[in-house]
Amino acid sequence: MEENKVEVVAEAAEAKAEVAKEEAPKARPHGKRDGKKPFNKGPRKEVVKEYEERVVAINRVTKVVKGGKRMKFSALVVIGNGKGKFGFGTGKSGEVPDAIKKAVDNAKRNLMDVKIVEGGTIPHDIIGKFGATNVFLKPAPEGTGIVAGGPVRAILELSGVKNVYSKVYGSRNKINIIRATADALANEKDFDKVISLRKGGKENVK
Repeated sequence: MEENKVEVVAEAAEAKAEVAKEEAPKARPHGKRDGKKPFNKGPRKEVVKEYEERVVAINRVTKVVKGGKRMKFSALVVIGNGKGKFGFGTGKSGEVPDAIKKAVDNAKRNLMDVKIVEGGTIPHDIIGKFGATNVFLKPAPEGTGIVAGGPVRAILELSGVKNVYSKVYGSRNKINIIRATADALANEKDFDKVISLRKGGKENVK
């Protein structure tokens, strides 16, 4: 009798398992949906940035108010496309990423062009000035590289200059160095412009 009861219980368990298996939802193939076409994940598109960014300096600044001190971060950023265009900007925020984002947006609104001649260098010697900072730039032969450091190198590399000598005189404040370098590159003259200026000068001489 006991053996018959065990067999009946085993058969009942097997029957329940088969019913549960039939009622269970069928597993869907990977990437397919019921009654719909499978997902079509095409090749991922790589996002190419128009301008390369470089953080030159991040400083912690404090504003003293009646209730105490308010701490923020100030960021100095240089951007460039490597094809003769660059910009720089500053941004301030309570968080470092927000400060950098503000600086990049500011830099995009203040873009400048650089004249690059054959050999990836500048056309002539030039000195840029801002406050107590003077930046001297000199053309260099191909293969020399960028003989500069810090903020000057950041601007020259991102603007696309490959070979140049440089020297900083006076104050070494980073924002002043960047502004002096920008002043030097903004005052570059190409051959046609120099010739036109010389011709104009000769015509004015009586």
